[in-house]
Amino acid sequence: MAVTNQPGSFPPSDFQTGLCDCCDDIGTCCFGLWCYPCLGCSIASAMDECCLCGLGMPIRAVYRTKYNINGSLCNDFLVTSCCRLCATCQLKRDIIRRKQQGLF
Repeated sequence: MAVTNQPGSFPPSDFQTGLCDCCDDIGTCCFGLWCYPCLGCSIASAMDECCLCGLGMPIRAVYRTKYNINGSLCNDFLVTSCCRLCATCQLKRDIIRRKQQGLF
């Protein structure tokens, strides 16, 4: 029998909220709107990374890989280039939900 998943790995999934679901968590949206670098730092801190790494495509790609979230580097680049605030808020919402589920 072939092993298709590594022990402890996550099944393939999507982000738990949509890119434009800012109304699902107004607090995170406002946090990003008024202090975007602080939001990035909180994401990086939650992932045990340097605060300078919390924004943009690299942190999104690392997170997607860690939790086996569907997507690609090209998609990460496009989303973070065109919708930087929405992409960062989506990532923070996903972290919050995974913490609530005990998966983070």
